[in-house]
Amino acid sequence: MNSKEHLENKINQSKGVDYMSTVVAQKWGNSLGIRIPKDAADKIGIEQGSEMELKVIGNEGIITLKPKRIRKKYTLEELISQITPENRHKEINFGIEGRELI
Repeated sequence: MNSKEHLENKINQSKGVDYMSTVVAQKWGNSLGIRIPKDAADKIGIEQGSEMELKVIGNEGIITLKPKRIRKKYTLEELISQITPENRHKEINFGIEGRELI
């Protein structure tokens, strides 16, 4: 590592950067795409098909990528199993409004 690379690494570490790489934007349909190096993908736990959140910060030229959290899909049985007498709401009487047949 030459002295210029060593200095850049020190600057990046002082800014809280754990990993840095140079990538090239390439045309991909009507968009531009970049490849995420394997080391960076492994560091943040993404793989092919992972959904990412892309944020552009003002005119500063800063783009952040963050893996999108996967929301757990609950089944009706899982939700019903969590109902207990302590967390069950009491019935509410809203009265009669109009001519409902209840």
